[in-house]
Amino acid sequence: MNRSMINASNTMTQLQQQLDLISHNMSNVNTTGYKRQEANFSELLYQQFNNQPNEQEEMSRNTPFGIRQGSGAKLAHTSIQVVPGALKQTGRVLDAALTQDNHFFKVVVNENGQQAVRYTRDGSFQLTPTNNANEWMLADSQGNAVADSNNAPIVVRGPVKEVRIDANGNFTAVPESDALAAQTFEMGIVEVKRPHLLQGKGNNLFGLPNLNALNLAVQDVVEEVDGADRAGLNIRQGALEESNVDMASEMTELMIAQKSYQFNSKSISVADQMMGLVNGLRS
Repeated sequence: MNRSMINASNTMTQLQQQLDLISHNMSNVNTTGYKRQEANFSELLYQQFNNQPNEQEEMSRNTPFGIRQGSGAKLAHTSIQVVPGALKQTGRVLDAALTQDNHFFKVVVNENGQQAVRYTRDGSFQLTPTNNANEWMLADSQGNAVADSNNAPIVVRGPVKEVRIDANGNFTAVPESDALAAQTFEMGIVEVKRPHLLQGKGNNLFGLPNLNALNLAVQDVVEEVDGADRAGLNIRQGALEESNVDMASEMTELMIAQKSYQFNSKSISVADQMMGLVNGLRS
C-alpha cells in the first residue's frame, strides 16, 4: 500500500479520538466542577534513510542526518486542565466550592463490591438517609459518600437544624435538640501534585492509574491536606465552581481537528488517484 495512505489512515483514527474528546468537553460546558481534557499527540515509529555520501556536507548540517519518514501520529495521552472555573453563588448551605485549582474533594464509591476513593471538584452535596434511623450521610450529586480525612463516610445523627461548611473544610451539623452537641467532621481534601496522571472514572470523578507500573507511590501524585495546610483551603459555602470549558476555544480546536482530518482524507484520495494513473500506464 502507498506509504502516504498508511500515514493518513493512522492519523485519521487518532484525530477521531480527539474529536470525541472535544465533543465530550463541549457537552459538559454546564457540568459543575468539570475539568476540560486536552489531547496530546506523539509521533509513531519512523524510518530513517542515511543518504548523505559526502561527509563534509554532513558535518555542515544543523539538522539531524538522513531523511526520516514517519508512520503518522497517535494520541499519546489526555491531560486534565485544572484551571479553576468561575464561581456561581447559589446560597444553598450544602454547596461548597474549592478555590485552589489543585484541590479535590474525596468521595467513597462502591465498585464491584469494593470501596474505592475517588476525587471530584463537584461540591453540590446533599444529606441522604442511611439504613439506620435518624442518621444521614453527606453525599455528592451522584449519591456517593463524601469522605472525611480518614476516608470514612461522613454520617451525622439527626435530625439537624443547621449545617455549616467553613473555609477550612470543616463540616458541622447542629442537632435540633439543644441537649446534643454539634457534630464536626474534617472533610477529606487532597492536593493533586501531578494532575496529568488523573484518570476520568465517569460521573465527574477522577481516580489514579496503576502507580506500581509507573514506579510511583500515592503520595507522589496526591497529598492529604491536613493540619496547618487546611488554613489555606478557602472553601466557599453557598457557591459552586462552574466548568472550566471555554466554548469559543473548543470550537476553535474542533475546526482545527476537522481540517486536519479533511487534509488526511484528501491525502488518501490523491494517493489513490496517483496509483490509478500508474496502473493505467501502457508501454
